[in-house]
Amino acid sequence: MAEVKVPELAESITEGTISEWLKQPGDAVEKGDYLLELETDKVNVEIIAEHSGVLESIMKDAGDTVQVGETVAVIAEGKEAAPVLKEQASPVKEEAAPPAVHKQEAVLATPAARKLAREKGIDLSKVEAVDPIGRVNKQDVERTSGKPKGNPVPKQSIQVSSDKPVEIVKMSRRRQTIAKRLVDVQHTAAILTTFNEVDMSAVMKVRKKRKDAFQQEHDVKLGFMSFFTKAVIGGLKKYPLLNAEVQGDELLIKKHYDIGIAVSAQEGLVVPVVKNADRMNFAEIEKEIMDLAVKARNAKLGLADLQGGTFTITNGGTFGSLLSTPILNAPQVGILGMHSIQYRPVAVDQERIEIRPMMYIALSYDHRIVDGREAVGFLVKVKELLEDPEKLLLEG
Repeated sequence: MAEVKVPELAESITEGTISEWLKQPGDAVEKGDYLLELETDKVNVEIIAEHSGVLESIMKDAGDTVQVGETVAVIAEGKEAAPVLKEQASPVKEEAAPPAVHKQEAVLATPAARKLAREKGIDLSKVEAVDPIGRVNKQDVERTSGKPKGNPVPKQSIQVSSDKPVEIVKMSRRRQTIAKRLVDVQHTAAILTTFNEVDMSAVMKVRKKRKDAFQQEHDVKLGFMSFFTKAVIGGLKKYPLLNAEVQGDELLIKKHYDIGIAVSAQEGLVVPVVKNADRMNFAEIEKEIMDLAVKARNAKLGLADLQGGTFTITNGGTFGSLLSTPILNAPQVGILGMHSIQYRPVAVDQERIEIRPMMYIALSYDHRIVDGREAVGFLVKVKELLEDPEKLLLEG
């Protein structure tokens, strides 16, 4: 007998949910065959057989949560599947072959998804995948063919005792993970938020003057995120504790700058990471952010895109937010919130008031290791760099 165990998956992934068994008890199994699909908070993976034989028993059903290292099935090695007697076999009507489906092998998909797509005559390249790395699963194909999804549980309209209509929707595993982490970080970190405001006149002037030449030369728009990324790096260099994390009773102060950029995606907020952002110029940062955002919205992010961030920037202003208190992206100890640009009257000096494009910025930080002086100083530094963009070339 050989036990089928949940293998080590990836950094920080300790459990998953069985979405579907691809083999059933009594089925013959060859080494390397796909046995089941496992949904994790980041990607979907298939578990393969390490031994040949017959699938003797299954310990966990579809929908069950399992831990890394847990036994989920047993394979009887050397045993052959029982033959199906002719008189027991049900007659099968000969049916017309389904329409030809092209480019199946060029698409990343699970065996169950390929099988169903062949049966339904669906082109896998036309199926939209929800998996962050773009792998098409059976539920994606079912959704395309018009069938209700089997897992997660479909929406159900019910009536509560007060006769008021409600709708119950089972949260996806990724949404459950996001919810759990947001609650956990508030229980483990001492989160405070401090605010400042930035006069965006200088940045907007530079963008207006350079945007056409910039796009023509680099084939990407000159946005605000490259300015903010560079300003954040300048602030982190001056206040390095905001580029750290807590490990027990020690601090891990990072000397590299991998900046997470929060992006709204179908399954919830994700934070792909711009690696070594301090070594990039404005065009390289803009291109990397654009590529990551497109991958996020098309569910094409891989694990490597989401790991290793040292500090995060989130831009609620894209949705119209004027002010907010962002939540830390653990284990990071700092996150900068950007907001909408609004033209407001500003006192230039004791005698003059001018209308300026102003943005509120917010820094949430872990007060266990970052004091208010450092947090306020960091925001002031970011403000100074944004209001004098030429400094970004030297300090960002």
